[in-house]
Amino acid sequence: MTEFKVPLIIRGEVIEDYAVEFRDRGSGGHSFVTPSVEKYLHKLVAPSPLILEDLYTIDFDAICEYLDELRQRLDLDTNSYWREAFEISCHFSNLSRPVLEAIYRNSPNALARDNVRQLAEGRIGVRFLEGWVRTELRDGRAIEVRAVGSRSVHVIAGNVPVVPISTLLRGAITRSDVIVKVPSNDPITMGAIARTMIDMAPNHPITRHLSVAYWKGGDESVEERIYQPQHIERLVAWGGFASIKHITKYLQPGIDLIPLEPKSSTTLIGREALADEKTMREVARRVAADVGGYDQEACTNARVVFLESGTEEAGIALANQFGQYVFQAMQDLPQTTSSGPVNFDPALKVELESIAQQRDFYRVFTERGKTEKTGAIIVSQVGEQVDFPSLLYGRVANIVPVDRIEDALDSFSAATKAAGIFPDSLRSRLRDRGALMGGQSFIPIGYAVSSSAGGPTDGIEPERRMCRWVVDVRADPAVVAGPWMQEEERAAVSSRRPSEV
Repeated sequence: MTEFKVPLIIRGEVIEDYAVEFRDRGSGGHSFVTPSVEKYLHKLVAPSPLILEDLYTIDFDAICEYLDELRQRLDLDTNSYWREAFEISCHFSNLSRPVLEAIYRNSPNALARDNVRQLAEGRIGVRFLEGWVRTELRDGRAIEVRAVGSRSVHVIAGNVPVVPISTLLRGAITRSDVIVKVPSNDPITMGAIARTMIDMAPNHPITRHLSVAYWKGGDESVEERIYQPQHIERLVAWGGFASIKHITKYLQPGIDLIPLEPKSSTTLIGREALADEKTMREVARRVAADVGGYDQEACTNARVVFLESGTEEAGIALANQFGQYVFQAMQDLPQTTSSGPVNFDPALKVELESIAQQRDFYRVFTERGKTEKTGAIIVSQVGEQVDFPSLLYGRVANIVPVDRIEDALDSFSAATKAAGIFPDSLRSRLRDRGALMGGQSFIPIGYAVSSSAGGPTDGIEPERRMCRWVVDVRADPAVVAGPWMQEEERAAVSSRRPSEV
């Protein structure tokens, strides 16, 4: 595949005025054509917050019903848009074809009616989305609070094609107007969802509040006109340091940045995992899934695994044995979970070749000559992690023996997305300190790429932050003294009980 078309979609309208060619940032030589976003900016920007009014003509049940029907239509075997997105992603993505196919077949299930309601209830509270929630205050006043949608831009990532589904969900449950800037390494999946929505319900409010566009990141002729408080209130940005720093130049009063920057995850394995051969192998299977799932392209994947084996000779021997079990288990993972990356980082390959010669410091378990596909497990022999943890992709992880598993908490930071911990009792014991050290989620090992969507993300609550939280204050002068009152009047009001009025 050398070239394909990426339409511009603006609130239910598909624009196919292809005028601009872009080449993807990878080495595949792929390119695509798309309309000029600058030409259609007058349509893309939302001139007034009142554009959201039609989203309040439908109740939350209707939102759930709409998304559930969309789920059924995002069928890889019958939906030509969804199939095209999958086939094109097979050329762009570093995920293997079996893993990609599993994602395209399964990710729409997040739109199932019960899943949507659970997500909205857990992350916001449906009653706040549906109306004004009243709270009586001790001084006699009452407040009524409602979560109101916003006009938003989402600069999304393209490493794993589950992001478009989560982006759609966030916009729909918060009743927001959503402009999605798609990435160059997956410019078509979000559009496939939008085109399916248009075919399904062209005049539905949710359809009419999703726009999908590609422009080159940093194009000031586009961004300076979109990123204005008269057009948007929320800017949800996935990306690394450079891209987030670039976006901050547009921040001003009225625009709230919700950053979903890259994170890394870690694993802590207590000494209980080494109790016997059977337990070691079972725990190794689960660690292998955390390392190899999604071909290790997700930020939730395990990369550095701290093992409470001890750092004496006997402990290192156990760590090596465990590392061998993890590598073997990774080769036996279902193809739809992990098949090995499409492209293996040359810099990582050089590092692996170098440390393979340093047997006093590292033991590398891999299949000679096939590391690019099989991956590798590095077991440190001196209780210190490798000095290239940021390169650990392509099903490559580092097992680090420690004497006390608590010492592994020193590796936590604000960039620690998930920590897989075994056993469960250890997770309960470490989670308070782990949270203070920067950990954002604590999960059972084996579930790194299948975690629940019911709680916060990246240490924040993006859905709540996408909302504008509006308060209506109620105060009856017969119960609540006001500053205009004379002292005698205030005393009389203050002496009353709300029940007496």
